[in-house]
Amino acid sequence: MVERKVGAQAMRTREARDGRYRRLVALRASGRITDDLQRQGRASFFVSLVMGSMLWIDGGVAMAESSFAARDVVKRGAIELGGAVGYAQATTAVGAGTSANRAAVFVLPRIGIVLTDPLGSGWYQGNVELLVEPVYARFTKPFAADGAGGSFVVKYNFLSFGRWMPFWDAGAGIFWTNLAPRISEQSTQFEFGLETGPGVHYFVTDRITWTMGVRLHHISNANLGERNTGINGVLPYVGVSFFTPRLF
Repeated sequence: MVERKVGAQAMRTREARDGRYRRLVALRASGRITDDLQRQGRASFFVSLVMGSMLWIDGGVAMAESSFAARDVVKRGAIELGGAVGYAQATTAVGAGTSANRAAVFVLPRIGIVLTDPLGSGWYQGNVELLVEPVYARFTKPFAADGAGGSFVVKYNFLSFGRWMPFWDAGAGIFWTNLAPRISEQSTQFEFGLETGPGVHYFVTDRITWTMGVRLHHISNANLGERNTGINGVLPYVGVSFFTPRLF
């Protein structure tokens, strides 16, 4: 009777040990499966990332190597819609300005139309564009002040550089600012503006361009007031433009 009880107890102990072993084996197998799935997931993600990067690079190279050029869009009658933001810093290196402590943030929306067919030949072949450019300025030096106005701008677009389109522009307009009469250079709030400088468009698509440039910017009152030293500044700017197909 005792031997039978001892045997039954040993069998139960062996079954319990076997059960724990089977559970341990199952847990280990499950862990390996989970690890395998995780490794496969990471591998799939890495492959997808590499393939996506290759496709993106390939697409970018294909775009860069495409036959598109600015001259395909910027033709007589084409319309430019765009805008830029710049920062003007006064300089005493040009003109008779008495202080360089003048600075402002400029907002420059624009609308233009290409007036001519290509002129000239070789690297300087290009066309002429006329733009209307409103302007808002927020002066930060020598104190907070505002300015607003607008200019007519003539722009020459160089068309021989593929997606890159360098240009040179020059403009003239009117400008109101409440800097005067609080500064020594000006005694009137009604001013005139002159500007000129180089820039470049880069066509990221066949219609949209990144734009950057720099201008020499001048404000004065044409001797309408008792003081008219004028303010000269350097105005770098960046922006975006959209070119429509030709209208005529």
